Amino acid sequence: MKRFVILASALVLTLEFAAPVVHAAGAADFDRKQDVIYGRKHGMALTLDVFTPKEKPNGLGLVFVISGGWFSSHEAISPAFVDPMIKRGYTVFTVVHGSQPRFTIPEAVDDLNRAVRFIRHNAKDYKVDPEKLGIYGFSAGGHLSLMQGLGGDYGKLQSLDSISRTPSRVKAVASFFPPTDFLNYGKPGENAVGRGTLHDFAAAFDFHHYDIMKKMYVPVTDESKIIEIAKSISPVTHVSKDDPPVLILHGDADTLVPIQQAELVLEKLKAVGVPTKLVVRKGMAHGWPEMGKDLEIVGDWFDEHLKK
Repeated sequence: MKRFVILASALVLTLEFAAPVVHAAGAADFDRKQDVIYGRKHGMALTLDVFTPKEKPNGLGLVFVISGGWFSSHEAISPAFVDPMIKRGYTVFTVVHGSQPRFTIPEAVDDLNRAVRFIRHNAKDYKVDPEKLGIYGFSAGGHLSLMQGLGGDYGKLQSLDSISRTPSRVKAVASFFPPTDFLNYGKPGENAVGRGTLHDFAAAFDFHHYDIMKKMYVPVTDESKIIEIAKSISPVTHVSKDDPPVLILHGDADTLVPIQQAELVLEKLKAVGVPTKLVVRKGMAHGWPEMGKDLEIVGDWFDEHLKK
């Protein structure tokens, strides 16, 4: 049994993964390029690592979002989560985003958009098909994966930056226990914008805006504006018929992210004809020992929707 501990603000999230997912004897052979700069903000570099299979690369790329509680760091990158995909021939890009408590969810969403644009723009260098990128993640990483799948765009066409003009859409999404609607969290009308069940993650919802008169960032205190931002970072808000296929794996005993969150977004996706699949783990909470084996389900999903 392998234990990974992620510190997210005052909350300690402990996820246990079964031995088959550990990168050890018999694991895939890969080249790893670390700290590739995919963007910059506030004078700091945004980075990702590239895992390239040494044997039988399939020419397809996957983005793995490094995020737990919207906390992200290079130290949290583990080959354990990419090994099953590398064995299938995928090149995996592990993306670190601007992390709470310094940065909020909207900023993390922007970072993921930038990362996908960068990968697509440089797809030839990485020998992957720019039109067949998938994305996956756990919990907050699952939320950001869904945001990318449902809310990615076709590029900022007026930008002088060629990367910014590149689309950030992806072709398939796989997500473990993701939040999907912060304003109907667990039940209709339940506000979890850093409150209630998600009060330990308040820093990720500490929205600010730039005050041009004061020349500084100031807190957003207008409740209507907070609600507006909450909608913009809720995947359910971005559902449309041109969305990519979505797979969600969720425990039905999860109290941190209720399975109702998966059901909400999948119901909306099905209503507009988007292929979906929900894998329910009976009696499991926010994470379970057999998640390593479930990465094979994720791999099958990407094979089905990216290889055709």
